[in-house]
Amino acid sequence: MNHWGEAPDEAHLPPETVLNQMEMAVIVCDRFSNVIYGNAFARQLFGFGGDEIIGHSILSLGIAEEDHEQATELAKHVLKGGVWEGTFCNLRIDGTTVYTRAHAVPLRHPSGAVDGVVIFAREALRSNQREQDRYGLMERIGERLAGSLELESTLRRVADTLVPQFADHCFIDLYSGDRLYRRVSRHAGNWEPPPGTWAEVGDPVHYPPGHFSEKAMSRRDAVLVEDMLQHRFSAPNESSQRLGDAMGITSVISAPLLVRGELLGVMSLALSNLSKRPDPHYDGFDRDLLGAIASRVALAVDNALLFEEERDTALAFQKHLLPGDRPPRLDGLQIAWRYEPARPLEAHGHGIQTQVGGDWYDVIPLSAGRVGLVIGDVEGRGARAAAVMGQLRAALRAFAQDDKPPADILRKLDEWVRTMTRPERMRSGWNSDDLVRPPLVSCTYFVYDAWSRVLEFANAGHDPPMLIVDGEVGELPFESQGGMLGLRAPGMGGEILFNEETTELKPGSTLVLYTDGLIDRRPKDDGDYYTREESRERVRAAVAKVARSGVETIANAAYEAVPGDIDDDVAIVVIRTAGDELAVEERTFTAEPIMVSEARRMAADAFASWGMLDEQSELACLLVSEVVTNVVLHATATPAPRREMVVPVPAGQPGRGGEPLGAPPAVQFNTDFGTGTLDGDPFETGPYDGNSFDGGAFDEDDWNLGADLGRREPPTKEFRLRLRRGADAIWVEVFDSDMRLPRIRSAGETDEGGRGLYLVDQLATRWGARPTSDGKAVWFELPLTP
Repeated sequence: MNHWGEAPDEAHLPPETVLNQMEMAVIVCDRFSNVIYGNAFARQLFGFGGDEIIGHSILSLGIAEEDHEQATELAKHVLKGGVWEGTFCNLRIDGTTVYTRAHAVPLRHPSGAVDGVVIFAREALRSNQREQDRYGLMERIGERLAGSLELESTLRRVADTLVPQFADHCFIDLYSGDRLYRRVSRHAGNWEPPPGTWAEVGDPVHYPPGHFSEKAMSRRDAVLVEDMLQHRFSAPNESSQRLGDAMGITSVISAPLLVRGELLGVMSLALSNLSKRPDPHYDGFDRDLLGAIASRVALAVDNALLFEEERDTALAFQKHLLPGDRPPRLDGLQIAWRYEPARPLEAHGHGIQTQVGGDWYDVIPLSAGRVGLVIGDVEGRGARAAAVMGQLRAALRAFAQDDKPPADILRKLDEWVRTMTRPERMRSGWNSDDLVRPPLVSCTYFVYDAWSRVLEFANAGHDPPMLIVDGEVGELPFESQGGMLGLRAPGMGGEILFNEETTELKPGSTLVLYTDGLIDRRPKDDGDYYTREESRERVRAAVAKVARSGVETIANAAYEAVPGDIDDDVAIVVIRTAGDELAVEERTFTAEPIMVSEARRMAADAFASWGMLDEQSELACLLVSEVVTNVVLHATATPAPRREMVVPVPAGQPGRGGEPLGAPPAVQFNTDFGTGTLDGDPFETGPYDGNSFDGGAFDEDDWNLGADLGRREPPTKEFRLRLRRGADAIWVEVFDSDMRLPRIRSAGETDEGGRGLYLVDQLATRWGARPTSDGKAVWFELPLTP
C-alpha cells in the first residue's frame, strides 16, 4: 500500500515529461543568469525553436532593452533568497511582441544554498490570474507611453503594445478640426489591407450612424461587440464591409479617447482569423481594460499634441529668427547651410524642453560686395536661448552696417550682451540671485572681400572652422581664441580682448563653420560618448572624402559624420571661394577739379569693357562724377591747419631792452594772425604775408627769418577710384584721406550745389560711407539689368 504523497510504481514519470505538459513557461538559470533549461511551453511563449538559448544569458529570451535593468534586478534579488514578480516585454524571433508575467524563485541545493533562479512565466491577459495581469499590463503601457512626447511615436507605441498580444487589428482615429482622420492602422503579422478597403493612415474617416465606433464617441464610453456574427453594423463603405467579412472579424471593442472632457478621437481593437487564439472573443473584462487603456492613451495623445504645438511654435519662431532656407547669391562665394534641432526629450536638470536652441549663423551683405559671415552659439536651450539668439542676430546685422573691423564689431556686441541682465522676482521675494547674469555666447565674425580674397575675422571663444585647400582638410589658424561674449559681467573689471586677424584665401578654398553640437556628447554603441577630438576627427575624415564635391554635399557629410542622436542643436555653414578672378579696375588721382573728367573717362572705359548697356553706363558715369566732385571740393576746401613756428634768435642779437643774449630767446609766431610770444611774453604783429609781418614788433630783415621759418607746402591730396563688377551689380568706391563722412544736404532753390549726394541717394540701389585706416570710402551700388 502506498502512503500519501508516494506515487505508484507504474506512475513514476521523468520530470521532463511533467514539465512539458504545463501551460506555463519554466526557465531555469544558473548563478550567472545563463539559461540551463526551458520547457516546451517556454519555446512556444518566447518564440525559439530548440535549445539554442541553452548556455546563453537570460536576455536571449528576447527581453526588450528597456527591461534589461529589470532582469538584472530580478537575478540579484532572487540570488539573495528573495521572490520576484513582474512584467516583461519580450521580442520574438518573428518580430512580434509579447508581454509576459514572470514569477521568480531561488533554485536551492539540498544544503540550502542558492544555486540559481527558476522563472515561471505566462502570457499576460491569457491566464487565470487576469486581474493581476491587468495591473502588470497597465503598468507596462504607462511606462511606454511616458517615454514619448512625439505624437507619431506615442501612437506607434500604443499599437506595438496591443498588437498582436491583445488584438489582430488596431485603429486610432483623431480629430483635426471637425474632421476625423485615421492616424494608426496596425495589423498582426504585418498584414496590410488592400487599397480602397479600410481607410489608410492620413485618410478622413466617417462612421455611419449605429456603427460601434460612432456609438463609443456619442456615448463617451467603451462599446463591446462580443460576437460580430450575431450583430450587423453598417460599414463606412461596401468595400470595407466585404473585407471585414473576408477577414472573419469575430469581436470588436471601441473606446473613446477623452481627456478633460474633450473628445480627441476613438480607438478600436478587433480579433479575426489573422491569428489563432484559444478564445477569439472579447468579454466585459476586456472592455473595461481597453477603457482604462484608452484613458491613458488619451492623456498621452493630449500631452503629445500640446508638446507638438509648442514645438512647432518654437521651431517656427526660431526659423523666422534664422536666415531663410536658401542662402543668398553672392559674388565670388558658394554657400550652403544646415540647421538641425536636437531631439526634444532632454532634461539636463531643466525639465522637458523643446528642440530649439541658441545656435545661429548669418550672411550679411556689406558695402562694395564685401560679405559679413557669422557663426555662434548661445548657452543653453529652449525659448530663452532662441530669443537671445534672435536679438544677437539683429544687433550684429545692425552693427555690421557700420563697416568697422570685426574686432570692433565683437567689442560692441560684447557690450550689448552685457546689458542683457534683468531682475527676476522669485516666489520667495528678492534675493542675491535675482539678477540674471548675461548669457554666454561664442561666435566668430568674418568679413570677406571676394575681389581681393582677403578674410578678416575676430573670434569670441568659438571653435575654429575647418579649411579645405586643394582637397586637404585642416583648420583655419586662430592666433587668439578670445573670450566669450558676456563673460565679463557688469561690475567686473578688466577688458575682454578681441584680436583682429587677416588671411588670404586661395581660389577654390572652402571653410566649414559649425557649432559645438556637432561634436559634443555623441553616443557610441556601447553607451559611452565620443570625445570632442574623436568627433572632430570623424568630421574631418568625412569632409576629406567629399572635399572636391559641392558645398551641399560637404554640409551633409559633416552632419552625418558622427553617428548617434545629437544632444544639442547644430548649425553648419559651408563657404567656398571662387576659382576665377573677379573684374575690378582701380586708379589713384590727384584731388584737382580737372581729374573729375579723367575719373569719369576711366569709369566709362571700364563699363564698356564689361559690356554694360549705354543707358546703364551713362547713369553710372554720372554718379561717379558726382561722388568724385564731392571728394575734390571737400579736399580743396579743407581748412589749412594753424602753423606755429619756433624762430630761434641768434646769439648777440638784441633782446628785450637791447641787451645782448648769450642764448637765443624762444620766439613763437602764429603766421595766420600775426601773434606770438617771446620768452613767454605775448606780442602782436601784422599778418605774415610770406615776406614780413605787417606792423609788427619784429621784422624779417632784422632777424633774417626767411631762412628759418621752415614753411612747408601742404602735401598734394589724392583720391582713389575703384570699380567692381559682380554678376548682378557694379560697385563704385572713392577713397580719400578726409576723415569727415559725407551727408545729404537740403539745397535751396537758388543754391548752385549741394545736390550731388541727393542724386546718388535717389538713383543708386544703395550707397554709404565707411571709415578706413587712413580716411574714408564713399561707395554706391547699381544693378546690372540684362
